[in-house]
Amino acid sequence: MGADLSPTARALRALDLLQTSPGATAADLAGHLGVTERAARRYVAILREAGIPVTATRGPYGGYRLGRGVRLPPVVFTAPEAVALVMAVLQGGRAPDGEDAVGTALAKLVRALPENVGRQAAVVARHAATAPDRGTQPAPDTTSALVTAVGLQRRVTIGYRSGAGREWAEDVDPWAVVVRHGYWYLLCHSHRAGAVRAYRVDRVRSVVEGNERFEPPAGLDAVALLEEHLGTGWEYETRVVFDAPAEEVARYVRPPMGRLEAADDGEGCTLVGTTGNPEMYAAEWLAAIPLPFRVAGGPELRQAVAAVAARLTTAAGGVPGDVRGAAASSPTDPRT
Repeated sequence: MGADLSPTARALRALDLLQTSPGATAADLAGHLGVTERAARRYVAILREAGIPVTATRGPYGGYRLGRGVRLPPVVFTAPEAVALVMAVLQGGRAPDGEDAVGTALAKLVRALPENVGRQAAVVARHAATAPDRGTQPAPDTTSALVTAVGLQRRVTIGYRSGAGREWAEDVDPWAVVVRHGYWYLLCHSHRAGAVRAYRVDRVRSVVEGNERFEPPAGLDAVALLEEHLGTGWEYETRVVFDAPAEEVARYVRPPMGRLEAADDGEGCTLVGTTGNPEMYAAEWLAAIPLPFRVAGGPELRQAVAAVAARLTTAAGGVPGDVRGAAASSPTDPRT
């Protein structure tokens, strides 16, 4: 333990231990630092040489203590560390300038950071919309670049890699960065598609700022608009028909799965959307819905559902070939 630490680093760890555990003995310090008691006393000597008053008391209740008024060395954050800290607070659903203790403490920390470091953290805090969720956190430098573009209202070129592995580059107007459903999303206008898109920030491979400016929609509700578009714009079409009323199916459908369209007779409904990962859509989302359905559109989704059905049929001792055949002969959407 601590074999790669320099003497100065071990001395600073000893200082931290004395700050949190007054009365720690040389044996205590040695145990925490992974060194001998003699070495622990040497690190105490280094602290004293640096002008930090460390007193020693003998006896059964003795040990080392710091003198009054001792202050720990200042905490120094790099820009990515500061941005990551703000991102962690946002992902927990707290606003960095909120009224709770975490929010106010972080706001103070950001204000105290050097300008070149604090600027990026402040941009993230100011321009990333929040919604309480926990999950995947993207690279701080990518997030910082995107929220900076949001704040400047400047078009960017992003490199993107979909869940299916397809890669492309496109120009987008970044309207907002939103934490939702355990992921960070870029809500933007895609010039490639000529429409609103919601892209996972952890799948953004590069961000290049352009010179053109844009105006976001008036009265933009980033979280609501994100929910509306999470199920659109992906590579593979999904169209699933349920033999149950829309209000019943809605209990199991999340916005990224698409939108529900009630049948004219009110007896059934259709879930219409797109996905970049048909296997996940079938195995994690559709398989969890305890209602009868059939895949009416999207050959990739139909194949993924058939694979899940075959695997479960085999597990139950059935004949997987029969399930594949039934899935392949399912009614199709004429648009696929």
